[in-house]
Amino acid sequence: MLSQVERGETSPSLDIAARIASGFDLTLSQLLRLDEEPHVVVVRERDRRSTARTGHTIEELTPPLPGQRHAVTEHVLKPGAATARPGDPPLHEPGSRETVVVQQGSLVLVHGGERYELRAGDAVTFDADLPHHFENMGKKETTFMAITTAGLR
Repeated sequence: MLSQVERGETSPSLDIAARIASGFDLTLSQLLRLDEEPHVVVVRERDRRSTARTGHTIEELTPPLPGQRHAVTEHVLKPGAATARPGDPPLHEPGSRETVVVQQGSLVLVHGGERYELRAGDAVTFDADLPHHFENMGKKETTFMAITTAGLR
């Protein structure tokens, strides 16, 4: 049915539209954008939501909007630090993808038993629902941006 709607071959009933919205974890109003005016949300640097772990700081650059299926985060990883421990379960839902851009320093992505060395300016895209982590094996702090897109449920 969704494919037929996308191709313009049929118009869904309200019941079908509500089920489509539910499949995307949205309300019918959110799907049809009936409950919101077009808007712009600015996240000032001072207002970023931040999380700190041992040697790893994460700042969320995207605001928490209803139905949002992506997140943009900025990470700072101290020398010798990692984003997780080997064997930790993935934090992302099935079907998620992540793109990381190294802004400063060097970074190692460990994914599927393989190691990928990245330097400032390099980017990598990978399946984020599989076990992975990043390591800073350098002597300087590393900064990188991550864009995570949630998978379809």
